[in-house]
Amino acid sequence: MSVIQKPEAESALDPRERYLAAYDDLRRERAGEPAWLSQRREAGLEEFRKAGFPTTRQEAWRFTNVQPVLRTPFGLFERDSRFQVSDRELGALIGGTTPGQVVVLVNGIFRPDLSTLKGLPKGVIATGLAQALASDGAAIEEHLARYARDSANPFTALNTALFRDGAFILVPRGTVLEQPIQIVCLAVPGGEPLMWHLRHLIVVEENAKAAVVESYQSLGGGVYLTNAVTEFVLGDNADAHYCRIQYESDQAYQLATTHSVQGRDSRLVSCSVAFGSALARHDINAVMGGSGGYLILDGLTVIGGRQHVDHHTTLDHAQPHCESHELFNGIFDGHSRGVFNGRIIVRPGAQRTDSKQTNNNILLSPDARADSQPQLEIYADDVKCTHGSTTGPLDPAAIFYLRSRGLSQAQARHALTYGFSAEVLNQIDLAEIRSALDRLVQARLMAAGEGRAVA
Repeated sequence: MSVIQKPEAESALDPRERYLAAYDDLRRERAGEPAWLSQRREAGLEEFRKAGFPTTRQEAWRFTNVQPVLRTPFGLFERDSRFQVSDRELGALIGGTTPGQVVVLVNGIFRPDLSTLKGLPKGVIATGLAQALASDGAAIEEHLARYARDSANPFTALNTALFRDGAFILVPRGTVLEQPIQIVCLAVPGGEPLMWHLRHLIVVEENAKAAVVESYQSLGGGVYLTNAVTEFVLGDNADAHYCRIQYESDQAYQLATTHSVQGRDSRLVSCSVAFGSALARHDINAVMGGSGGYLILDGLTVIGGRQHVDHHTTLDHAQPHCESHELFNGIFDGHSRGVFNGRIIVRPGAQRTDSKQTNNNILLSPDARADSQPQLEIYADDVKCTHGSTTGPLDPAAIFYLRSRGLSQAQARHALTYGFSAEVLNQIDLAEIRSALDRLVQARLMAAGEGRAVA
């Protein structure tokens, strides 16, 4: 594996300078890009240069310390590096046996040799973003880097400046996809800490219907950084299902933003499932940009050890007569920590908004911790908005009831935690993906129970 490395003296630089230098390292690779993209990259770089990295003194980051990321000297790798991935390894990935199209990226670079892209309906595009830009950038210019704001998150700004590849999916107007499209972001760690900045753009045009599964997985352990941004655009009356899975090395770091924008009378059912890495932060922003929109935004976190997962969600009701339902459940064991910050904004004029938000957390260990901050900002007077949050151990009364029916202590705890996770997983309308996630959750919960029994 070939890695772009800097001289030893660079290790003493401010971490911001290291990433600014990485921008210069990729200058030759960007030489053929269209002018509009270069302008957006420069704007992202300037935003990052001004903002720098977040600290725990900032309200939005006070529960998540990114210093471990900044202290690690991540390097860029050569685009031409080729990592061998067997069919058996691909088949073992989450949803590996699911029918449909698969866009595979290895260490942030599109791999057509590992992807399955034949048989797409006429007009549908599923490919690598860099390849799509090289062939027809006009189809991308309208949307890329238009929604996920660089000013909202310095890692989003950094992504805009440094992304090299990602996935581009376009479902044209009136098209109905019978099978899901999968975006598999596969990490193959090396001897040196590596980083990749992935940019995904998903466009489902008016009256179209599609399902997209976006997963982050690793082959083997190792230290690496995934900085990912996904922009998801739904046209008027579009219908989309979206499932995002984060299941990486417990030595890895992930910083991510997902930003969706919905047109009039569109429908989006979204679920984010996190099994964690060492540290993961995911900002989820959803804009109801057309009247009559409908959104389900669910999430599930199952972590242990010393893992840290932070979800920040913003549901922006910008137009009237929209409905949203948000449910995030978290299961935390060991010394793990979960963070949930959920913000609902109802803009002036967004009358008849109906929005519900719930965050529930189970602490399986006295050393686990969950911080929950639900927020409502309402600037209209004809709305129905609710939010609620619960955090605590398993209910002793429920455990007692199950034990009185013949279950052991471990069986009772497993039944309760599994049912808690199933509340979210059952909303996933993709049977094969739902079954694969169900098995992973079961395995995680069984491992937690066995560890407690040994202790």
